[in-house]
Amino acid sequence: MKKLIFTLISILCICLSTNAQQNKIPLPTNAQLQWHNMERIMFIHWGMATWQGREYDNHSTPLDSIHPSQYSTDQWCEVARSWGATMIIFVAKHVGGFCWWQTNTTDYGVKQLKWRNGKADVMADLSASCKKYGLKLGVYIYPGDDKWGAGIGSGGICQDASKQEEYNKIFRQQLTEVLSNYGTISEVWFDGNCKIEVKDILEKYAKDAVVFQSPQASLRWVGNEDGIAPYPNWYTVSKKDLKKGDATALNSDIYGDAYAPIEIDVPLLNNGGHKWFWAPGTDSLLMTTEQLMTLYYKSVGRGGNLLLNSTPDTSGIIPLSHQKAYAAFGKELNNRFMFPLRWQKGEYRSIFMDLNGAKTINHVVIQEDLTYGQRILEYQLKGKIGKDWITLCKGTSVGSKRIEYFNDITVEAVKLEILKSKDSPHIKYFMVYNVQTELTDLILENGDWKPIQVGYWNKGTFSSIKDSTFVIDLSDKITEVGQYLLSFDQLSYDYNSKESSALIFKNLNLEIYGSSHPELIQKAHDNQFLIIHCQQTQKDFPIRFKADIRSSGASSIGEITIKKVTY
Repeated sequence: MKKLIFTLISILCICLSTNAQQNKIPLPTNAQLQWHNMERIMFIHWGMATWQGREYDNHSTPLDSIHPSQYSTDQWCEVARSWGATMIIFVAKHVGGFCWWQTNTTDYGVKQLKWRNGKADVMADLSASCKKYGLKLGVYIYPGDDKWGAGIGSGGICQDASKQEEYNKIFRQQLTEVLSNYGTISEVWFDGNCKIEVKDILEKYAKDAVVFQSPQASLRWVGNEDGIAPYPNWYTVSKKDLKKGDATALNSDIYGDAYAPIEIDVPLLNNGGHKWFWAPGTDSLLMTTEQLMTLYYKSVGRGGNLLLNSTPDTSGIIPLSHQKAYAAFGKELNNRFMFPLRWQKGEYRSIFMDLNGAKTINHVVIQEDLTYGQRILEYQLKGKIGKDWITLCKGTSVGSKRIEYFNDITVEAVKLEILKSKDSPHIKYFMVYNVQTELTDLILENGDWKPIQVGYWNKGTFSSIKDSTFVIDLSDKITEVGQYLLSFDQLSYDYNSKESSALIFKNLNLEIYGSSHPELIQKAHDNQFLIIHCQQTQKDFPIRFKADIRSSGASSIGEITIKKVTY
């Protein structure tokens, strides 16, 4: 009996300990779990700025001139489906204040158009189309309004305080309308923040939705509009930072007490320019398939969701050139990732996968079961060649999806080892691929190597008060004679700060053969340095970049990359 009691007590203690550990790991809501599974989301920016060829509505467009002759929300959904998007987030109201649904809250909306005799309702049409095509629907509704003196970055706060109470009622009515009249809304997008009290409305009409920014946020902005997530990418943040309403990836905290992953928004017109709204003569800005694939690896492949913008033209459809870009992107995604060689899952710190004979591989995809929170902190992948195991790659965060790629290698088995985690790791999928593609995003292009991430910094790495000595070991990256470009690429910064977020570099140095060679480093551009490597080195002698770095004032995060630029 004593033995039985002791056993029961031991089991209880283990359960309590396990529960205590799990309680320390913030867990996602069901809405957040569903959002993680979406992976690819399509933004739709369509407004008066489209007719003006601008990025912000200047209220110069006569409303009786709006006649979208080919308008089709079905076509929007077909385009979304072509690249695997699972949800559309529609900009129902931008900062200019024009409303694309039937509302009595303004005299500046679709109700005032002669188009369809003032009876049009784009929110209603899109809701019906999304249901038809099996897509979820989200809504972007800007908390402010230029006509009320609550412009970009205001969060809904009017410059004239005497107008605030009246405008609060207007916005609360607008939000209630878009959330209650058009079926299930899966994501609510507040650009920047929402400083108007809307908690009660969200709880009543959007309890099953994720919320982007605001004090009720369950998602955070990445901090840039270039389609790139930081790596590592941690989903946790402090509750204090999250409740401010404007937390970004900058605020990520590996042991934070709130769960709020990042969403990564980027316009398709982002190749040598940056446009959210269609304008004539902008096809040159369309990203290529190679560029889109690079963004996919750096967004979804780093555990984020990609929110890729589309912009119908003045006829009301997404232009043919844009359609082709999305379709080519979707085709290449399917080509690379639809059919893994092998896959496995489990709750183990080491997952062994026999490939049933020697197989050539070059990609792996790792996914955590986020029901249990983001747990993995460090991992490595090994491949078996004969009797030997060799390391193929190492990483830190995994989350919803981590894509690792490396040079073709023929192995008989692979082994994923979780080196560090908050608690027992739960692997949803571990997949191995042999990706074959004619595109050049993963290989040499015009004699120029692609950038490789060699490090990163977070908000606490550099101080604005004193210099920090920063060291990067480049031994396994600088292996041949030539010139290399080392770049410190900022991905997010404290945009509320009035100070600069630039990094200040001093005492640049390159260590080779144990001695200093500052003459081998030249400043190329801001935060970019040319490293001249003119002699063969032995593996026993590391190559290290050293510098004293400080912040100009505003905190930032970013990644450090290197690429070879000459032979």
